[in-house]
Amino acid sequence: MPRKVVVWGTGNVGVPALRTVVSNPELELVAVIVSNPQKVGRDAGELAGLPPTGILATDDAGAVLAGDADAVAYCASGDFRPDDALADMERCLRAGKNVVSTSVYPLYDPTSAPPAIRDRMGGACREGSASCFVSGIDPGFINDVLPLALSGLCEEIHEVRAYEIFNYAFYDQAEAVRTLVGFGMPMDQTPPMILPGVPTMVWGGVIRLAARGLGIELDDIHEEVERRPLDHTVENRLGVFDKGTQGAFRFEVRGLVRGVPKIVVDHTTRIDDAMAPDWPQPHAGSGAHGIKITGRPNIHLEIESEDENHDRAAGGNTTAAARVVNAIPFVCEADPGLLDALSVPLQVGRGLLR
Repeated sequence: MPRKVVVWGTGNVGVPALRTVVSNPELELVAVIVSNPQKVGRDAGELAGLPPTGILATDDAGAVLAGDADAVAYCASGDFRPDDALADMERCLRAGKNVVSTSVYPLYDPTSAPPAIRDRMGGACREGSASCFVSGIDPGFINDVLPLALSGLCEEIHEVRAYEIFNYAFYDQAEAVRTLVGFGMPMDQTPPMILPGVPTMVWGGVIRLAARGLGIELDDIHEEVERRPLDHTVENRLGVFDKGTQGAFRFEVRGLVRGVPKIVVDHTTRIDDAMAPDWPQPHAGSGAHGIKITGRPNIHLEIESEDENHDRAAGGNTTAAARVVNAIPFVCEADPGLLDALSVPLQVGRGLLR
């Protein structure tokens, strides 16, 4: 019997989540929750670029959660509304709906989440006899289950490095690119994404989770950030980015053992491919994710995810959505509680081969 699934949100992650639910024979779409009044009453298929499904989008979350569903794929953004996203997910869990999501970073590793969040969401799981699994791509499977899978091919390991290289001109969320990531922002201002402590808040959980998987104890997590200004004005589909404003940044979040980096998250981010040519570049195209294990042997895996239009931002969003949506049958079978990538392995794409 397919698991009945609600998709909450139809943005960059919600649309591929919706497509994944429809595509997976182990899942059945029963409702779609939206916040945009212009989407209310429209068929889910229309919102996702699919044939009609007969499921009409609604903004009445209460009525949906009172209905018959096994799980909610919560895909509403948490970047600008983390408290609201947490409250929405808690509401789902207390209503007895299992939850999968990419939206709340502290829950990527519940064991290291702030106690107030861990206790609150764990209590919601117990009250609703439901489970919650939060993951994605980066933070997500690029930092945890894939490096851990590759580690089993090694004789010895000196460092595990997971990286993202990406041109944000291809990211279809202009507000986030400018105000959160900070492209086009004066260099005397620091964007929220790289304020001291924020990279560790976002990626610290997956670093600690990988450390637990590898059986090591970290002494500390340290951040290094470098920014560069645009040496020319850039115009792209997101608008104009003036010369002298932020054009590229690179940061590393390093899990240290006796002062030596052992597990590293490495991000190189640009608004124009010509920026910072001496920094890491993808093998081809506008972006990639990868894993480098230094040891015996040295292993390097680079992943290029594209949609049918060769859009790597959209391709990456699809992998993030599919990571959690395809895990729904596993999550529904799990004991109630907060789950992580060590307890929810990558799922086989059973029934997805056409």
